[in-house]
Amino acid sequence: MRLLLVEDDNHVAAALSAVLARHGFDVTHARSGEEALQALVPEGDCFGVVLLDLGLPDQDGYEVCGKIRKRTSTPVIMVTARSDVRSRIHGLNLGADDYVVKPYDTGELLARIHAVSRRTSHEDTPSGIETELRLGPVHIELPTRRVSVDGSVVQLTRKEFDLLALLAQRPGVVFRREQIISEVWRTSWEGTGRTLEVHVASLRAKLRMPALIETVRGVGYRLVAPAG
Repeated sequence: MRLLLVEDDNHVAAALSAVLARHGFDVTHARSGEEALQALVPEGDCFGVVLLDLGLPDQDGYEVCGKIRKRTSTPVIMVTARSDVRSRIHGLNLGADDYVVKPYDTGELLARIHAVSRRTSHEDTPSGIETELRLGPVHIELPTRRVSVDGSVVQLTRKEFDLLALLAQRPGVVFRREQIISEVWRTSWEGTGRTLEVHVASLRAKLRMPALIETVRGVGYRLVAPAG
């Protein structure tokens, strides 16, 4: 797997690159946000994962994550010393697929890289389900991960799309919070509950349809199919 390591500390990068190389990764090292973005211009989705340190010299790592997500669907794992829940939620809401706090165990980091890679490689549309969903003015194309409202494309993060697609495949059905977290994030991590709330709020705002996703208090969420 090709991996883009975004880390400004050369000593840390060299040590981590050596470990990753021993485990079969082809590592490209970027020392700044701009270097990372430049590496992604010609390569696009050729990288399997981006390991993104947030303490970069030229740009805030969160800003870099947002820019990466606008140009590629490559999975992003944030690596940082910021351990508070608010920072995690902010990073995940920007489109990061996982969040690792320093100091970390190398074995755990490798496991997370492989887990993210497995999740994203399984995101192709399963056989036996519709490839396009139409819910009033909302049009969801599952193979291309494209969403539009009244013909206007809406830019969603990876997890926002996954959440919307899950709910839209069974309009009116209540999905338990635990079920959504398991299906979309494929984890039972306790902090994901707050992240789910953030993603629901973001979807309502981006689609400009606050009533589209209904909160079922104490249970979870369901999609209310709009008329038209």
